Amino acid sequence: MNEVIQTINKRVSLRKYQAKNISKEHIDIIIDSAIKAPTAGNMMMYSILKIQDEKTKEILSKSCDNQPLIKKAPLILIFLADMQKWYDYYKLCNIENIKYPGMNDFMLSINDAIIACENAVLASESLGIGSCYIGDIMENYEVHKELLNLPNYTFPAAMITLGYYPENIKRIYRERFKKDYVVFDEKYRRLDDKSLIKMFEEKEENMPKYNAFNAKNFGELTYKRKTSADFSIEMDRSIKKWIKSFTNYLED
Repeated sequence: MNEVIQTINKRVSLRKYQAKNISKEHIDIIIDSAIKAPTAGNMMMYSILKIQDEKTKEILSKSCDNQPLIKKAPLILIFLADMQKWYDYYKLCNIENIKYPGMNDFMLSINDAIIACENAVLASESLGIGSCYIGDIMENYEVHKELLNLPNYTFPAAMITLGYYPENIKRIYRERFKKDYVVFDEKYRRLDDKSLIKMFEEKEENMPKYNAFNAKNFGELTYKRKTSADFSIEMDRSIKKWIKSFTNYLED
């Protein structure tokens, strides 16, 4: 395997970091690699927030579902879907009756931001810098909007914590679903009951018999622990608030 494939395959989500700052040289490489990512129409509808302030990290560690690893990370990068710059530029160019951003712009800017973020993740990994995606940045609309000075036409699409791998760390790889249940030829194939049972067979076998949710199977465990959890409900509420903030001219 070449080095790129090796980097992809060796990466794990890292939640413990060396207690040292990431060098400026490495930060520059990570940011430059992110900016090289594909982008719709070369519009680069995203911005990157570089977070190193201890107070800000402390707040994020609480607002993002109480995760101590956030405040301990030497560096945080937040990738914003950013339509504000283009909206302001269109106004500067005296565009009349601006109908921007629309939901198409929202989705494209989300794509731009997440693709750039993954470039940053892989560049970091190649430098011996681990990362962890924090989806909870999409929660607590009001807190993050004020904390990060976010205008209406932005959205925090992705956030990663970054830090050097500790020495002699044991990488724990989590099994993914088999390709048969993920990759379909030409057209989508809806899985029947037999296929779903086979798909989740290992999850069911490795599920703890006794758990805090009294779940009888893996589906019930995941639903109670993730899908219907308080943080998930808050994330749903918060995302709707973000969307409404930049679709104020569209029908609800």
